[in-house]
Amino acid sequence: MEIRVEGLCKSYGGKPVLANLTAVFRPGITCVAAPSGTGKTTLLRLLLGLEQPDGGSIRGADCRWAAVFQEDRLLEDLPAAGNLRFALGKVPEDAGTLLSRLGLDLSDPKNVRTWSGGMKRRLALARALLAPAEALALDEPFAGLDGENRDRCLAAIREREGGRPVLLATHDLTGLEDAPVVRLRGV
Repeated sequence: MEIRVEGLCKSYGGKPVLANLTAVFRPGITCVAAPSGTGKTTLLRLLLGLEQPDGGSIRGADCRWAAVFQEDRLLEDLPAAGNLRFALGKVPEDAGTLLSRLGLDLSDPKNVRTWSGGMKRRLALARALLAPAEALALDEPFAGLDGENRDRCLAAIREREGGRPVLLATHDLTGLEDAPVVRLRGV
């Protein structure tokens, strides 16, 4: 499966954010790299169908996606298992193993409201990695993580990529030097 964008354009209030972007996203991790404010989130939102482009075309994105947004979008009054159950319909059999790999405990009864920001971020990533999806959109998935936890998360993404396109928006390519990169430039 591959996702193609050709001549993609998007503006907000008359200000262009993406102008004539052409790229192909194949199975595996592809980094969408750019400084803040230059269209990474906009591109992911277009691919997810959350926004419509002003011009150009998107092919192959009409599939089931899982996403990590810049906000964790967790249910603060539920524990980890409750968050997974709500989003995925059940707690997948391998959830405990993945959460443990990410330094979390599936059986922890505390509501995520009491968790640190880094713990919440890792749970948001685990939720996306556990979802039955054909493609992943990860918007700054390592935000707020220290080096050790960033490495854990990157290893988990690599392990669970499963031959599907993984679009990883970031401004920091540490550990991703071997991944293809689509660089966005401010318009």
